[in-house]
Amino acid sequence: MEIFLTCLHYVCVVGVCCRDFNISLPQNIQALSGSCVIIKCRFKIQDEYDKDLTERATGLWLKDGTDLNNNLAFNSSTSSQNSFMKGNITGNLKDKNCTTVFHDFRSDHSGKYYFRIEGEGGLKWTYYKKKVSIHVIDSPPKPTVQLYVEQKEVQDQEEVLEGRSVSLRCSAETLCSSPPPTLTWSSTPRIPLSESSRLEELISDLNFTATHRQHRDTFTCTITYQLQDKNKTAQDNITLHVQYSPKNTSVSVLPSSSVLEGGSVTLTCSSDANPAVLNHTWSRESEGQMEQLQTGDTLTFDRIDRKHRGWYYCTAQNQHGTQNSSVMLDIQYVPQISTSSSCTRTDVTVCFCEADGNPSPELEWHLSGRPVTNSSNMFISEERLSSTGLRSSITLHQSLTHTSTLQCVSNNTHGTDEQLFHLVFITQKAPWFNIYSLLAGVAAGTSFMAILWVTTLLYKCIFRTQSGDKAALIQTDRADSVDSRGEPFYANNAMTSSAEAPTLNHPEPLHYSTINFTNTNPESNHIRGISMLTTDYAVVRYFGQNIEDSEEKIRKVPSMPHGEDIYQVPHKAATKANLHVQT
Repeated sequence: MEIFLTCLHYVCVVGVCCRDFNISLPQNIQALSGSCVIIKCRFKIQDEYDKDLTERATGLWLKDGTDLNNNLAFNSSTSSQNSFMKGNITGNLKDKNCTTVFHDFRSDHSGKYYFRIEGEGGLKWTYYKKKVSIHVIDSPPKPTVQLYVEQKEVQDQEEVLEGRSVSLRCSAETLCSSPPPTLTWSSTPRIPLSESSRLEELISDLNFTATHRQHRDTFTCTITYQLQDKNKTAQDNITLHVQYSPKNTSVSVLPSSSVLEGGSVTLTCSSDANPAVLNHTWSRESEGQMEQLQTGDTLTFDRIDRKHRGWYYCTAQNQHGTQNSSVMLDIQYVPQISTSSSCTRTDVTVCFCEADGNPSPELEWHLSGRPVTNSSNMFISEERLSSTGLRSSITLHQSLTHTSTLQCVSNNTHGTDEQLFHLVFITQKAPWFNIYSLLAGVAAGTSFMAILWVTTLLYKCIFRTQSGDKAALIQTDRADSVDSRGEPFYANNAMTSSAEAPTLNHPEPLHYSTINFTNTNPESNHIRGISMLTTDYAVVRYFGQNIEDSEEKIRKVPSMPHGEDIYQVPHKAATKANLHVQT
């Protein structure tokens, strides 16, 4: 029979017959040492041998050759305990399924395997043309990790923008193992896992939203086989690269953010960003507005001044955005007393003292070199003007009867400043003297003078009434004549009382006259200014009691200089008047 099959084989080779003998096997299989191996197998036979393929058919596996006597490794009809290989055919041979499982595969089991079918009758065939190569490994094959962004696969080193949806997929070809292998991620358990298992493949997905915290994080997927003696694992990983705007921006100050005036200080700005920060911009808050200072990661003051006190901001920027950080620069300095500090004097003396310093200063008052506090003779109060300014006031009563020096002293941890106030206190001669007594005296004196003035006025009025028959008002608004130049000439020629010689007991009564100097004939119609102002002179002389004689004497008076006229009134003394008028 063997010779017949061999001859039949050669006949089939030349294509005469036997075209139905064929087998389907994997070319290569990896087997984990200590685990199992599954060989998927299906075969075909010639139709005439279908009747010989029954339930009692036997499947054999030959290792590294087709010689039945020398290369037999497994026979399904005998106990696996007596075979070189431990296993069983899981497929149904009658259905031409020769799938086989080998257990406890060892490294010496590696080789090339051929399948042989034996049935009833003449069915005995070795499929020597096709073989499966089994390679035993000590460690399981590595899984594969792939990166998907927005459900699109990207390369391992490609960077992901923060905020994008990311999926990491771990897939592994499963080897025969009981129990089956598992996949695990070496990442935070808070990230949800999605696992699936297919025949010969195991898949696990890691889904999350990319953040800057995951930049350069390595995600590792591990496959684990639980064997009898120990567990065997394999892993693959991927490093995530995330691009993001500046984060964790901060400002550090050396030597300290609290620095003494006159020293040097350096502000340094640092930030975490991918890509790296393009530039740092420094600005300062001044009067409610931001004042830009300079660019660069450092800002240095070689000699710090109190005007530099305030908030400083650093802005870090890259192509994805900006972030700010701020620091308060606290400039400390010795206190300084304001020049506006002064004293005021009423019935009490009030002095105030203002000082500015950092740390905020303390204020003390010293009187004659000694510190003073609140008492019945003085009252001290304080008012906070700002975080660095303080105002103190002291009220001194005049019961202090000595000349003293008042001193305001301001101090803080860095130094002291002081200012002197020289005070002279009025000594009180009598306990009853005060401002009200002075005002009463002034009021009494004023009343006495008013009474004296009213009495004098009444006396004059009574005296004038008694002499009323000898006094009258003489009006001379009309010119009596003109002189040789055509100027008006006035004279008192309208006496209302009889001519009477005055005596000691009866003095000559007063006479009143009004004179109008208006020029009735202006030289022109032009508007007169300062250049047209003139000076007129009047001579008042006494010519006796006889009116006729007086008029005669007037006519004989020689012409006066231009602008000077003679006015005659009865009087014992001649009076010359200089009158300035506008004509």
